[in-house]
Amino acid sequence: MELAKKYFYVITGFFVFMIYLFTLAPSVVQIDSGELAAVQATLGIAHPTGYPLFTIIGYIFSLIPLPFTKIFQLNLLAAVFCSAGIAVFVCTAKLLLDNLNLFSPSKVKIEKKKKDKRNDKKGDTKKVGQETTLTETVKYIIAIAGGLILAFSETFWLQSTSVEVYSLHIFLMNIIILYLVKAFIYVEKENDKTNLKLWLIFSAFLALGFTNHMTTLLIIPGVTYLFFIKNKFGKAGFIKILIMLTVFFPILILIYSYLPVRAAQNPILNWGNTTDFENLIRHITAKQYQVWLFASSAAAKRQLIHFVETLPGQFSIALLLSFVGLISSFFYARKIFVFLIIIFLFTVFYSINYEIHDIDTYFLLAYISLAYFAVFGLLKLFKMNKKKKIILPLIVAVLVIVIQFVTNVNKTNQSGIYTYEDYTRTILNGVSSESIIFSYQWDYFISPSYYFRYVENYGKDIAVVDKELLRRSWYFDQLDRNYPFLFEELEDVVSKFKAALLPFERSENFNSKLLEGLYRRLMTGLVATNIDERNFYIAPELYQNEMQRGEFKLPQGYQLVPDNLLFKVVKGDEYVPASDPDFQIRFTDKKNYYLEKIEYFTGFMLLNRVNYELQHGKVERAKVYMRKLKKILPDYSIPITLKNVLPDD
Repeated sequence: MELAKKYFYVITGFFVFMIYLFTLAPSVVQIDSGELAAVQATLGIAHPTGYPLFTIIGYIFSLIPLPFTKIFQLNLLAAVFCSAGIAVFVCTAKLLLDNLNLFSPSKVKIEKKKKDKRNDKKGDTKKVGQETTLTETVKYIIAIAGGLILAFSETFWLQSTSVEVYSLHIFLMNIIILYLVKAFIYVEKENDKTNLKLWLIFSAFLALGFTNHMTTLLIIPGVTYLFFIKNKFGKAGFIKILIMLTVFFPILILIYSYLPVRAAQNPILNWGNTTDFENLIRHITAKQYQVWLFASSAAAKRQLIHFVETLPGQFSIALLLSFVGLISSFFYARKIFVFLIIIFLFTVFYSINYEIHDIDTYFLLAYISLAYFAVFGLLKLFKMNKKKKIILPLIVAVLVIVIQFVTNVNKTNQSGIYTYEDYTRTILNGVSSESIIFSYQWDYFISPSYYFRYVENYGKDIAVVDKELLRRSWYFDQLDRNYPFLFEELEDVVSKFKAALLPFERSENFNSKLLEGLYRRLMTGLVATNIDERNFYIAPELYQNEMQRGEFKLPQGYQLVPDNLLFKVVKGDEYVPASDPDFQIRFTDKKNYYLEKIEYFTGFMLLNRVNYELQHGKVERAKVYMRKLKKILPDYSIPITLKNVLPDD
């Protein structure tokens, strides 16, 4: 029992880890999963801000000989990070409960002292001892329950299921808060030597946080509040900050030095080519994404509405505890109340001003603060039980956690998701060796293809060119390193394009008309100079958007033919046969934006092939593709004209 009390937070983290194992993704999933796994496995450089700490730890972990695929192994690391984050959260919650008087208003402290004096006068040691034991039991229950509420919140749980930088971010943010609380406590106890040591450890973890994700910045206002209400705006406080910076900056610089050092070695994935100071700063500050930051008040309003509408789904009924805790913490631990309110508001304000689709992860620090409020809500629940019996509030706490678990488990479970792998393998398998694929399906094809091509060597000789990344000068260096033939006959256009692009990348005045004209020449030239030597394929989103708007044109005399899940560029207008659609994509009942996009594009390409076969009088071949569509996507919307031409067999 004593051992369980001593390591209660480790036991909680391990329990959560075992649950996470059942919802772990077996393969790549949406957005950056494939790219980040490839970067970790090959020791490359990821998209801004580079995430050097995440990359280094992942690479080391990938070297451990485990009987899994690399992607599953790296997904497993995400579950380790998140469950470790829960262990730290539980430890911090217990520490807060043990030191409530240090965070409370002075009036509460005075009342506690008066109560202690009354107990001393009574001298009833048995009664006092029993109350202390009960209080300790309650503290353990509340801390563990608070950790489980956070663990089973939707966005937090999702980070444990696949490779993502936010899993490590979660772990580091919780450690930062832990040592912030510890340092604050020792300020109160006036133990200067221990206090300085704790602030230095805090500074080290804060630096590690910044080397993983720059949204670590969002905790700084809250940290500033707790630091200065104890250290004041005096000389001693600023000296302490300077000492802390002597730890902070060396760690920050050392770990970020990975980017230029590794970039100079020209890895397979070398996003940003951070070999010089200009590129390094541009990469670390995520300059290319700043266009979506504080874009407009209308965008901020949409994101705020999204946050408010999805918040109940994050915590389910546990959100009621957070609301109760929000109020009660004002009385029980006002300094922590203010700290949590500050980081909550700063996180929400920053995140709603970032106009991206996958915004939920940017609210993670706000969700962590709500979990701490839930801890105080649980505390209030136990305090309201005047008979001091823990069974009733314990039952309520368990019910809250169970309801939250049941509500979110299906939304977060990715254990059966192979759709992204199958879709990517189908595309790569459907083209000939040394082909070129032109696309910008980052979230469900290009990113996964990085993993399969560069880690599993599946279709490694196939050049996948990201149309959107062609707008970045560094991308030509990466393509030249991996596929030097792509722009061999376009050196003059590439050189002119880079020259026109430079002022744009530096936020200087640039010639937009010249830049767009060269960009279009570049895309068309990419097809024209390679089509005679290699098969060239266009992804459906390019056909639907850029080609329909006239922003991208094929060389004269060429057309598109639907082939597998892509369009093949061919010369002339003669019939071009295609192989049978014998591919297998494991679609799932689980629905989200990305899975629905894969379903849409798969059905879209099969229907295009049906139309193509009919246009050339190949009715029986058209039926082959229609049967495939109906088999794998029975609910796909089929135009009435095709239903009439091809009635059900």
